[in-house]
Amino acid sequence: MDHRNLGRTGVRVSPLCLGTMMFGGRTPPDESYAIIDRALDAGINFIDTADVYHRGASEEVVGEALKRNGKRAGVILATKAHGTMSDDPNDQGISRRHIIAACEASLKRLQTDVIDLYQLHRPRTDVAIDESLRALDDLIRAGKVRYIGTSFFTSWKIVESLWAAKELGLNRFVCEQPPYNILDRRIERELVPMAQTHGIGLIPFGPLAGGMLSGKYRDAARPPEGSRLADTTNWRHRMRISDAIVDAARAVAAIAEQRNVAPATFATAWVMQRPGGDQSDRRPADDGATGRLSGGAVAGLGHRGRCRHRRDRGAGRARLGVLPGRLRRLRAQPIPLVMPVAADMKATVGPPASLTMWHGAVARLLGFAPFGTVAKSAGGTARA
Repeated sequence: MDHRNLGRTGVRVSPLCLGTMMFGGRTPPDESYAIIDRALDAGINFIDTADVYHRGASEEVVGEALKRNGKRAGVILATKAHGTMSDDPNDQGISRRHIIAACEASLKRLQTDVIDLYQLHRPRTDVAIDESLRALDDLIRAGKVRYIGTSFFTSWKIVESLWAAKELGLNRFVCEQPPYNILDRRIERELVPMAQTHGIGLIPFGPLAGGMLSGKYRDAARPPEGSRLADTTNWRHRMRISDAIVDAARAVAAIAEQRNVAPATFATAWVMQRPGGDQSDRRPADDGATGRLSGGAVAGLGHRGRCRHRRDRGAGRARLGVLPGRLRRLRAQPIPLVMPVAADMKATVGPPASLTMWHGAVARLLGFAPFGTVAKSAGGTARA
């Protein structure tokens, strides 16, 4: 299987990355081990987790899985730091103190000597970016981290970090992990062009919009029993589902059915065909990205569902690929860029929601009042 460069680095990764947010939580260990084994057998060599996922349980599961199958050496292992890990006020954030302590803890949970990609899970306005960069640079020089990246960072914040790294002679961020799906297209405005200009790799996550584009949500008032959004005690879950959103998801499902593919497959293919994607005869000069799949999506892969992609053209110019089989048949059928949506959905996305969670951006898209506003310098989403 061919691989692509992660940003402008020399590291080669599969065009799909396995996300593990549910491991150690809704997904029990044994099932998580099986999903990881399935992903590796299908050709995926990129696994992403975070210390805050179930307070370290996800990292423990990933570490144990790689110990059991003995494939750690062939895996590009990524994790993140920022989330609150205890009641200690310093056990969170991106200060030097927390970054170094969090990295040591992650290394133990992952049962490894080095983390291939260490990412800041959120930006902060109360911590100077040079403090975070110096801590990360020290971890690289100590041999505990190989590359560093970001998640939920805005374009200007990444450019600021690149400037600081250059001025101070520090290692720079090599990638950013943003939310991206047919309901949330904010990154097309500034983040994608910025990444193309500065050689930043993109790892878009949430192609199914937290499950909304999976095809299983048919009624906003009655989400499927046992589904994530069925938990009405979580206010974020309540805000992610509405009649307008469900109507849009139905429209996506209808188009998928016309092409004889599952809605989840269609939604993933749509993301892959956006700027930088493998668009068959259409070949834009855009940088590509590595797409992030949830464990559930990987569990649905057949053993022949191996990953592949076009070889990149030049430094930092990786191009997306698609899974053969289920996604390959879509390549000859152009996917519409403008989807039929509910009557009360706005035709265009409003101003970039730089201070909101990603579901706040969806709320703007649907004409609702924004919510989840946080006092941070960049927006973001919870990865799905």
